[in-house]
Amino acid sequence: MPGDARGGLSAFHATISGSVQGVGFRYSARREAQALGLRGWVRNLGDGDVEVLAEGPIGALAAFREWLEEGPPGASISSVRSEKREATGRFDDFSIEF
Repeated sequence: MPGDARGGLSAFHATISGSVQGVGFRYSARREAQALGLRGWVRNLGDGDVEVLAEGPIGALAAFREWLEEGPPGASISSVRSEKREATGRFDDFSIEF
């Protein structure tokens, strides 16, 4: 993930499919992202998927993207579709959106 002029920050948007709702996925994702120093958000989608927007250092984003492939205990991930984004720097934390 290429960095930008914001000190090597990058971002990605991802959609995670599988058994990802009702298993604590959002709360676990927030905890993992915060531990990695990332900012952004996670939310459930109406179709049963989970959506993530994460910003931060390239290495931390790579580690988080790897975590999304496994998810928390109880989740069963069938796919993670992600695309690189430019970091905006507009987030103060990593939150759960409702």
